[in-house]
Amino acid sequence: AGIFPDLLTELSDLVAIPSISSDPAHQDDVRASAEHVRDRFAALGLDAECLHGSNPDGTSGRPAVVARSRAVEGAPTVLLYAHHDVQPTGDVSRWSSDPFVAEIRGEGAAQRIYGRGASDDGAGIIVHLGALRALGEDLGVNVVVYIEGEEEVGSPSFHDFLTTHAERLRSDVIIVADSNNWRVGEPALTSTLRGNCTATVRVEVLDHAVHSGAFGGPILDAVTLAAHLIASLHDESGDVAVAGLGGESTAEVEWPEEEFRAAAGTVDGLHLAGTGDLAARVWTKPAINVIGFDARTVDQASNTIAPDARFKLSMRTVPGHDPRRDMAALVAHLESHVPFGARVTVTPEEYGPGYRADLTTKLAADLHWALGESWGVPAVNIGVGGSIPFISDFQETFPEAQVVVTGVEDPLTNAHSEDESQSVADLEAAVLAEALLLARLAEDA
Repeated sequence: AGIFPDLLTELSDLVAIPSISSDPAHQDDVRASAEHVRDRFAALGLDAECLHGSNPDGTSGRPAVVARSRAVEGAPTVLLYAHHDVQPTGDVSRWSSDPFVAEIRGEGAAQRIYGRGASDDGAGIIVHLGALRALGEDLGVNVVVYIEGEEEVGSPSFHDFLTTHAERLRSDVIIVADSNNWRVGEPALTSTLRGNCTATVRVEVLDHAVHSGAFGGPILDAVTLAAHLIASLHDESGDVAVAGLGGESTAEVEWPEEEFRAAAGTVDGLHLAGTGDLAARVWTKPAINVIGFDARTVDQASNTIAPDARFKLSMRTVPGHDPRRDMAALVAHLESHVPFGARVTVTPEEYGPGYRADLTTKLAADLHWALGESWGVPAVNIGVGGSIPFISDFQETFPEAQVVVTGVEDPLTNAHSEDESQSVADLEAAVLAEALLLARLAEDA
């Protein structure tokens, strides 16, 4: 408790740096953010530096921080992961306060700190910083801190970074602090993550736009046929209709529908899609959504038949599935459901594998214990509907290392959206939990 007010100040300092990795205008801020984080860990006595990997096209990746503690002979090495880059703000007018000025609101257990990156993933950095600060000279394990700078743009240089700096990063345990808790005041270990892959679909019916009066009727426009194709992706209940994607319909915990609706902000009367436990529909069943659509705008509308349309699909895949195999199933479905003989071209673009934790290990048991001790309530195992594709890179590069995923976000966090926030009480508990886990790992050495 004594160090926590300073940690909140540290988090406010992180929020103040607009390290938007996707924006070319903010690359100096990403660099400044890396240097700031490096200095914070160096102040604890760690050997800290900013390093780069290479992107697939040969250009330099964004800066990451690697910091190593003093060597403890015979003790295991624990890698602590978080990221220092953040999402864009979107429409600033939709924020209740300046996104890059941290603001604490509320009292007691309801107190939250607001700002871009306050939770995703500034809070993860603070968990690592706070745990190391709390243990101080009592740190009985070797620690390597890895704070990435491009997670919000898909970590393009991540694999090269791991292989290039493998000896600096090699570890026995990897703790990823970039996930969720079940609710405010209820901690969780992330047991599954869905994978993600994307594809762009082009629908063509004509080689040029034609008069809708002269040709309308026998010829359906490309937007209508794209709608037919999109509608084929789900059955009448809203379950994904693509064959072979798998999925589990039950979950360990019950997600109350009213809480889900409140977190998502559903409009009155909206029916929730799919079958099975609500949590399973988000965590362990596939999902397909249209995330972009190109067609003539309403303001530019004319009485002509649209010759072509284009849309982008995001498909969340079942934990443990090969996303390339599932993408092949999606392509086969689209090609077999082409409406009215239109020309359909599917271009797969990105692949990110999912994750399934081994919950039988002592490490998982130790993490459950540490979370329960810190929050004062038992931790649960939850899935997360989103993806952390780089976990597979960790597992590939360091196959002997055990990976666990935890975090500090909650259903009220609003990560990637306006008014992002972090529960203050949960952040303090997460710092304590990581300190307890590191101490337990030292005892077991």
